[in-house]
Amino acid sequence: MVLHIRRYVGLGWKIFARPIISRLDSERSHDLALSTLSKFDRSLYGKSLLSGMYQSPELPLHVLGRLFHHPLGLAAGMDKGAKALSAWPALGFSWIEYGGVTRFPQDGNPKPRMFRANSEMALVNSMGFNNPGASSVRDSLVTRYASGNWPNVPVVANIGRSKKVNNEQAPLDYASTLDTLWNHADMFVLNVSSPNTPGLRDLQHEGLLTEVLGECAGIRNRYESHKPILLKVSPDCSDDQIMEISDIASRNGLDGIVATNTTITRPEPSNTQSRIAFSQNGGVSGRPLQKRSLEVISNLYEHSDGDMTIVGVGGIDSPDSAWKAITSGASLIQLYSALVFNGPGVTSSIVRGLKKKVSENGFSGISEAIGYAHRR
Repeated sequence: MVLHIRRYVGLGWKIFARPIISRLDSERSHDLALSTLSKFDRSLYGKSLLSGMYQSPELPLHVLGRLFHHPLGLAAGMDKGAKALSAWPALGFSWIEYGGVTRFPQDGNPKPRMFRANSEMALVNSMGFNNPGASSVRDSLVTRYASGNWPNVPVVANIGRSKKVNNEQAPLDYASTLDTLWNHADMFVLNVSSPNTPGLRDLQHEGLLTEVLGECAGIRNRYESHKPILLKVSPDCSDDQIMEISDIASRNGLDGIVATNTTITRPEPSNTQSRIAFSQNGGVSGRPLQKRSLEVISNLYEHSDGDMTIVGVGGIDSPDSAWKAITSGASLIQLYSALVFNGPGVTSSIVRGLKKKVSENGFSGISEAIGYAHRR
């Protein structure tokens, strides 16, 4: 019965919803989808309805001291202000990353700032950390928790640098946001690699990065609770630079690397729509990022001898791409663009496919598949 419902829902997405959404401005369609989902977020019946259609199977694993129902989570950028936090698990995600959140509220870059390249299944965005600010996000999360509407999966906060702050002030800026959100997330990701805030990627250089990580480590030490902190890296760094960044992260007590952020490189456009999209400023996500993301995951796994926790993100849109990321060395994976192009059923579809691959390879669980390509 559930399988039939999923087929009808998937067919409805392809025939009705996707053509309508594709005609809307990309950011407008994103806002419309998030607004609709936030309504489900506030309704027990609504979440139950979504869960009945999109629930993912169990494929449990322990990572970073936490139990995940399966490896697939929601990437940052989709729910910047944590407005639909409890609805995402009903769409099949086993963990959620909200943000990026900055210390100060900011509108982001001028519109239009989000574009689709449908043929390449890619998004181009120059959003610029548009968000209500750390204090506002914290207040809404306090209200959510008090109302009993907190998700029953790990919640991650993505933290960025405020645009009005220069890089010399960045360590205190990141630490302040981390402090504000400390009690309102299970883990944290420090975003020093978005291409959409001027000068942000310079924070990946050793001196500045060490200062940022040192200030954030000080916040964690003050709370005396070890919540994992990860670092999100740019795919546009050279392999040597990425290995150096991972070493700096390890020396400063970070718990893992998110590989990767969006890229400023552009694939060859296949038509006019793609040519227009790729001519815009901003970072590319989606399928064109898949190859480079896998390279970074694989290199980091080898460099750390499998000891570093890696989150794979970039072009995850099918069971095959998810399996490649995991067998290349990712313990956890995330998606964003695939929701736009494949619809909400993509989450459960990927997890069902992963479960099948685990069985086909004779593994007892998904954990045995992490880094399998290196052992094979």
